[in-house]
Amino acid sequence: MKAFERAGWTIRGQRGSHIKLIKEGNSNILSIPVHKGKPIKKGLLLDQIKKAGLMVEEFLTYYQ
Repeated sequence: MKAFERAGWTIRGQRGSHIKLIKEGNSNILSIPVHKGKPIKKGLLLDQIKKAGLMVEEFLTYYQ
């Protein structure tokens, strides 16, 4: 979640266990599930990175 925020995405709201992120200039809305104690699965994370218009390497720089 923090990595997307560092990349310029902001929290728009939350519905249930999903947090929605938006970014000015990007029409996509990211929906990230947040389940306490459970990591985001690899496939979903890769899909959200792609949807955000980021490369994995670029995302990792924001992650650290």
